[in-house]
Amino acid sequence: MAKLTTSRQKALLRKYALNVKFLMTLVSVVLIVYTLPKQAKFGYEFEKGRIWNQRDLVSPYSFAILKTDAEIEADKKAALSTITPVYQRNNDMPVQQLEGFRNDLEIKWHNAGFPDRLKPLYLQTGINVLQSVYDKGVLKLNPKYQIGGKDYGTTILSDNVATDKSTSDLFTRERAVEYADVEISKQKALDKAFLLNLVQDRLQTNLSFDAKLTARLEHDVTENLSITRGMVQKGETIITKGSVINDEAYQKLASYKKAFEDNSRNNGNRGLVLLGQFLLTGITISLLMIFLYLFRRDIYQDNRLVSLILLVITAMLATLSLAIKLELPNFYYIPYCIVPIIIRILFDTRLALNIHLLVVLIAGFFVPNSFEFAFYEITAGMVSIYSIKNLIRREQFLISAVIITFTYFVSFIGISLIREGSFLTIDWAEFVPFAVSVLLTLLAYPLIYLFEKIFAITSELTLIELTNTNAPLLREMAFSAPGTFQHSLQVANLAENAIFAIGGNALLVRAGALYHDIGKMENPLFFIENQISGFNPHDKLPYEESAQIIIRHVSKGIEMARKANLPEIVIDFIRTHHGNTRVDYFYQSFLKNFPEKFINENIFRYPGPIPFTKEAGVLMLADSIEAASRSLKEPDEESISILVDRIMKYKLDQNQLSDSDITLKDLETIKQIFKRMLASIYHVRIDY
Repeated sequence: MAKLTTSRQKALLRKYALNVKFLMTLVSVVLIVYTLPKQAKFGYEFEKGRIWNQRDLVSPYSFAILKTDAEIEADKKAALSTITPVYQRNNDMPVQQLEGFRNDLEIKWHNAGFPDRLKPLYLQTGINVLQSVYDKGVLKLNPKYQIGGKDYGTTILSDNVATDKSTSDLFTRERAVEYADVEISKQKALDKAFLLNLVQDRLQTNLSFDAKLTARLEHDVTENLSITRGMVQKGETIITKGSVINDEAYQKLASYKKAFEDNSRNNGNRGLVLLGQFLLTGITISLLMIFLYLFRRDIYQDNRLVSLILLVITAMLATLSLAIKLELPNFYYIPYCIVPIIIRILFDTRLALNIHLLVVLIAGFFVPNSFEFAFYEITAGMVSIYSIKNLIRREQFLISAVIITFTYFVSFIGISLIREGSFLTIDWAEFVPFAVSVLLTLLAYPLIYLFEKIFAITSELTLIELTNTNAPLLREMAFSAPGTFQHSLQVANLAENAIFAIGGNALLVRAGALYHDIGKMENPLFFIENQISGFNPHDKLPYEESAQIIIRHVSKGIEMARKANLPEIVIDFIRTHHGNTRVDYFYQSFLKNFPEKFINENIFRYPGPIPFTKEAGVLMLADSIEAASRSLKEPDEESISILVDRIMKYKLDQNQLSDSDITLKDLETIKQIFKRMLASIYHVRIDY
């Protein structure tokens, strides 16, 4: 079987790009619908304290009114209060301890020095005390049941016979020792210390707490509790239009919603629910594709980028579906803001906001209190996008997290006040899921790195790293071609300020400017900015060869950049910063010195292509103007102005900016910025 060449593979991908895009979109919709819970959506949103603005709601069938959590908890407490802890009596222990007491007395009697006639009295007194204690029972108090006081009721099991007793009628070991002390003290003829020591060594708990049996009894009594109170009959009005949703009405509505969902789960048409979800998800994803087609054609035409966007959306909605299936106690734990942050960093603000709105719209169908959910997440998502509009430093992620948390907090207070009408009744623990969500949002940082590597995308985080002058290539250039390095820094400053003024990616153009001349490191002395001794190696070379050395710094720069794994978006600046212009100095010198010779002009012309982005066009202008400004003998305001105008006119005449999407208005803005900055660089004084 013949193997397709790389060019043939690319041609096939271009030919069937639209089909691939349609297939990816369909797969994404199917995966989202597949993961979503398949049940009908309750048609009403309601909150305590709000006015019911819908029509009168009449029950279509009878249903039970559910108890509130507080009522269920109160019932549980009441039921549990009827269950006393169970203790098992060990009937073998008293026999063992009494026998042990006899043995102890026998062993220690000979060394005690007491009269033998008193021995029976010691024995009988000790046995009587131990027998009395064990007949009542010795236990260890359980702090769990000492809520109402030190003593509590118990159930004593002895040979499967249950007896209810209070711990006040039983002994603890401490109480047993006190009882023994009192009883032994009544026998004046006895040595109390000797006998008490023997007795207390034989005082052990013979009543042991049966945790399993007690827990089973507690479980049985709570398991059988009713979770409903009363009924709403078929045809009965649940709530009338204009009524305030008080506690009673809210519980009826919540009970109706539960009954509706149970009924739809058992009797609803699953196929129609599936169709509805498919239609809603399909139109939402279609709107995204239309947006890309109309406003971000560059992304729309790149199926690799489209697949990344669809992957992020599908993964987020699948996460929500998983949370629903796992019955997560609060859906605000999910870091919804991670989607707009990732899209903003990898693409742009408009796309991030558009995608976030679409994700929230879909998610709103499957979470409770959809309006509240949409308000929380849309506002937080917008803030997350705005807070990293211009990503310059990594700590902006943490700053963004703080701002998102503050936004959630303000929204939480506002909605709580509308719902409760009081600060005192706000449950501050409900804000914890929002804080957790913000912490999880910081996972965007490693995910961005992962997506960059998988989908070959260059984010602003990567550009920040590349613009660090301690980067390997820039350090090498600063050492081997210091003049070129300084030139690149000046070009970066000019281009960055210009692109910021006309609108564009300032960080990208700075990275492109810093690396655009790295190819000069191959032969730094052949470029005038690196010649410090007055020696010019071009003096000994033919003009054609000199031109080729100069031109070769572009191809060499591309080679070095790829070897250093620079992103293609940065390499494009190296490729286009001279467009397809001529190396005019050597071309004109050749014509002047050899007018009779015919020469192929392409020998003196850069291979191109011309700049095809606004950023690349600005860099070309900044590069040419900064380099030319160094040749000014007396750089004053007038000479700088003439220089800038002349070079920009030359680039326009040579059609070097025809693909760069730079308007004439943009060019005027760029001119003014370049003139002002060059005047500042050369310390031009204005007479006044």
